[in-house]
This record gives sequence, C-alpha cells and structure tokens, in this order.
Amino acid sequence: MNELMNPKRRTLIQAASAAGLWMGTGMQAASAAVTAKADPWKQAQAIIDRFARPIRFRKEDFPVTNYGAKSCDVKPVEAWVSFVDRKTLSTPVEGAHDCYPAIRAAIEACHKAGGGRVLIPAGNWFCAGPIVLLSNVNVHLQAGAHIYFSNRPEDYAKYGEFDCGPRGKLSMTRWEGNDCLNYSSMIYAFGQRNFALTADDWTAVLDGQAGVNFPDSEYCWWSWKGREKPSSAGDIAPGSGNWVKHKKGETEVSLNPLNPASLAEVAPHLSEEKIRFIQGEGDKWRRDSNYLRALAEAGVPANKRVFGIGHFLRPHMVQVINCTNVLFQGYQLTNSPFWQHNPVGCRNVHVKGIYANSIGPNSDGFDPESCEYVLIEDSTFDTGDDCIAVDSGKGPDVQYGPSKNIVVQNCKMHSGHGAMTFGSIMSGGIENVFAQNLVFENSHWRTDPLNIAIRLKSNMSRGGYLKNLHIRNIQIPNGIRTTPAFYSTLPGSLIPNKSVATSAGGIITIDCGYDPVNDNVRTRPPVVQDVHISNVQVGNVDTGKGQFSCYQAIVILGPVASDYNGPANPPPNIVPVRNITISDCNLGNPVNAEQPLYLYNVRDLTLKNVRIGGTVHNKTLSA
Repeated sequence: MNELMNPKRRTLIQAASAAGLWMGTGMQAASAAVTAKADPWKQAQAIIDRFARPIRFRKEDFPVTNYGAKSCDVKPVEAWVSFVDRKTLSTPVEGAHDCYPAIRAAIEACHKAGGGRVLIPAGNWFCAGPIVLLSNVNVHLQAGAHIYFSNRPEDYAKYGEFDCGPRGKLSMTRWEGNDCLNYSSMIYAFGQRNFALTADDWTAVLDGQAGVNFPDSEYCWWSWKGREKPSSAGDIAPGSGNWVKHKKGETEVSLNPLNPASLAEVAPHLSEEKIRFIQGEGDKWRRDSNYLRALAEAGVPANKRVFGIGHFLRPHMVQVINCTNVLFQGYQLTNSPFWQHNPVGCRNVHVKGIYANSIGPNSDGFDPESCEYVLIEDSTFDTGDDCIAVDSGKGPDVQYGPSKNIVVQNCKMHSGHGAMTFGSIMSGGIENVFAQNLVFENSHWRTDPLNIAIRLKSNMSRGGYLKNLHIRNIQIPNGIRTTPAFYSTLPGSLIPNKSVATSAGGIITIDCGYDPVNDNVRTRPPVVQDVHISNVQVGNVDTGKGQFSCYQAIVILGPVASDYNGPANPPPNIVPVRNITISDCNLGNPVNAEQPLYLYNVRDLTLKNVRIGGTVHNKTLSA
C-alpha cells in the first residue's frame, strides 16, 4: 500500500488471408513490428500508411430511382431518443413506398456490372429490409438523403439465406461475440471485399428508428433490452422517472419458453455434469442473451443456434462479417437498435468522418471485432454505451482470432460508458492498438456524463489478453462522471460486493473482474500487460460541491482468483495486470481525494510526472 491507496478499501469461414492484402505487404508489416520495439508509434504510422491509397470503384453510377425507388412523406412522432428521454422525431407516413426492392436491385446490378456507385439522392426513403452490401459496390448517400429503416422486426427475418421456418429467413450474425442465426442487421455483408458505405456529409442519415414504437404497439426495439429502470451503472434517470417500457416476457433477459428446458435437447453429446456446469443454478440460462452463451459453451454449431422471430436479440445497425477492404465514410447514423457498427473478422477497415449518434441502450458506436488493420479517424461518437470498443469474440467463438493492428486518431467522444474501450468481448485477444489525438468532450456532463475515459473490461469467462496498447494526447476538458458505479461480485469473492468503482467514475479503468455474476462458466483468466498511456489532460467541472474531474483517477482491478470455477485444482496461473506506464498526465481533482487510486493484483504500475489533485507522482506501484 502507499499514500495514494486507502488501506480500508463457430463454423464460419476464417477471415481473409494475407494473400488478399489491400495495401502494404507482409514484409512491411514484419518490418513495422521490429521497428515498434524502438518506437511503437512508427508501427502505428505504418498502419495508417496502409490506408493512404483509397479503395477504387468503376466510374458508373446506379441511382436507386432508376430501379423504382420513390421518396416518401414523413410525419411527426413522439419517440424515445435514449433510455430515459423522448422527443418529437419524424417517421414515414403509413403506406410509404418500400425502397428495399429498388436498393437491392441497384446494388445487385452494380455488382454484376463489375462495380460502381449506387446513388441514394436527397429526400426521405423508407426501407423495409436490410441493405446488403456486395463486392466492388459503393453505396453513397447524397447530402440530405435520409433512410428510415422499418421498425418492424419481421422485415429483418424475410430475406436471409437460412430458412428457419417459423423463426423466419435469417442471416448468419454475431451477437455480443457469439455466432447465431438471427434478424439481419439493417446494413449487412458477409464474405465481401472492396465495398463502401459513404455520404456527402452528416445531413445524410441512416436512421434505425429504434425508439419509435412498433406498429400498433407501445413498445420499440429498445424495449427488448428489458431493463426495469435506469441503473446507476449506466443511465441517469430524470426526475420524471421516465424510461423505455417493455412487455413482460418479451425481452432478451426474460426466460423464453422457446428455449429448451435442458441443454441435453440441443447438445446430447454433453455429460450431465457439463450440462449442469454450463446452465448454472435455476433457469436464468434460458433467457435469450444467456441461452446464446450456453449454446456456444456447449459447442452447438452456429447454424443450429436459431433465434429470430419469437426471440429478442436486437439486430445491429451495421454488421459486416469476414470482409476485406471496407470503407465507412461521411454519414450520420442514429437510433440504432443495438450496436451501431460491428465489423467481425474483417481486414483493412477504414472509418473516416462518420457521426455515430445513437444514445439508446447498448448503442456502441464502433466495435471492430477480431479485425486486422483498422483505421478510425476524424469521427464523432455520442453513444448509449461504449463509443469505440475493440472486441474479439466471446468464450469458444474465437475462430477469427485476435483484434490487432488498429489505430484510432483525431476523433471526438461525448456520452458513453467508455470513450476508448477494450472488451469485454475479448476472448480471442487484443494486441497492437494505438489511439492518439482524441478529445473526450463529454459535452453532456451535467445530464449524461461519460462514465469512463479509457477502459478495459474482462473476467474469468471472457478471458483473452490485451497487450501492446499505446494511447497518447487525450484531452478531457469536462472530466468524466464524478459519482461511482459498481458491479456486484460473486458470493465468497475476494472483492467485497459493490466496493470497486469499475462501472463508472475512473478516468483510466482496467477491470479484470467485470460483472462476473452474469457468466456461469468462469475458466479463462484474462492477461493484461504492456499498456502505455501518456499526455492525458483532464479538466474539472463545478459539480456544486466543488471542482472535480472524476470519482477516482485510476482504477485497476486485476484478475480475481476466487472467481475461477473450473475443474482445475489448483486453478491455472492467474497473473496480475503488469507493465503499465502512465506518464505526463494531469488527471484533475478526484472526488475521492482520500483514495484517488484503487489497485488490486497489479504489478509494476509506473507513474511518471502524473498530477492528481495537487500532487505530482513519480513512482512504481504494485498491490
């Protein structure tokens, strides 16, 4: 202890191979890896340089109006814009022309012609089905184009490749790191290469209408989240006590009678002991969100994990899987049912100048999952969950491997659970990630503050590793959330229940005991090492009780050995978080001035010229 710490305290195809490189060569990558040992930012620059040459398309336009698309009238509607707020939005009038067939025909014609640009002009367009992206096609929204995606769930279970009878025609998707057949995302691609989704500017809008009530219903996409009320770990409730309502039994966290009474029905190869282990106590495992995890742990093939109609796993807004050479540029995305963007197992993904603007439940801005060579730049994020979260699969679903060789630069973040996040879906590992020149503006700090600035989260179930992470030049002018939030711990845990502010309140948070009560199988100790953070400048705000920047400056909860519940006795090697350096930072004034740092199972945390409150720290700590 030290004066800073209070002593009280599936069966999918593998991602594209190196033979399909878009830019650069394997020799360049190897050279960059060697150079990184001397200067890791040279490795970052090598990744950036891969994207200097843009994707090219044939110079032929395919306007969707040539294929029968017609703009529509819109009307005002009261709708949710977050878990706790309603506003007047616009929505297509009843009987609006469905542009799904025209957009599909234009994309297919462009693809068959060898590529080109599919143009969506200015105007309001209603689309009652997914936009499926194909190789060599650039779908481009001109300024003023507003696509309203249908808010009828069944419209995303009509056109998928897999006919699942009463569950619908479904698509191969990944939901929170596990593979399944489910509703298509609103924009979808699988196994494509050299394609783009672009726009002239942010007046071009992709609108998921997630907070607009379903037809003839008082519920919406966000109702499927199934929260009874705002939680202290996430949304802050307004005085009115208003929040998205849900129908009992029709949520991702409700016991679904369509799910079997025992895993033995879908995984007869398992022993009774293994079934009991995966299911845990009671019937919680039969909730849709838990059932998918159980199917993965049981080794049920992805094409046998059938959800869709009658289930309540919300679709992503944009999900592209096993794709190469992908560009997202220039548009605004809003009101997403679930995560806003989720490329999975993709290579060479460039994100430039987008506005990810959805603050509903789980509206992560951009989640590259098991992707290699990603550049996210010049973009703005205002989200209802993590702004950017680097992922790599959950549990056994790690066939796409780690996420690696990723650069995030020149972006701005507002609301969200974490501005720059790693995990919690990281079973395949994360390595070689670089983030620089970011502004965590936190402009809504009075009403919807950013919970955490730099965040890692994993646990004994998610496992995985994080290594070679470099972050520099971060401006946080309005601090972050100044009140703490906690996750519950397991019975008998070495960590007292709700005692560590890992859910909200820490500027830099490494949480290797993330929300363990929701995972029955806890056999994968996470490993975190070689994290280097410099020049983080945090401002204070007037909370009415003083000028503060956060609740605590740094929170590091290393792996908690008591959370392990596997068969090994003694447990496998559970190593501390190690080799963390934080340098040349001003982290402002924490509310918890008595204990501005929380450390558990940490080795060699080095602080160099780090100002916290009125004190500058130069020391190496372990706990």
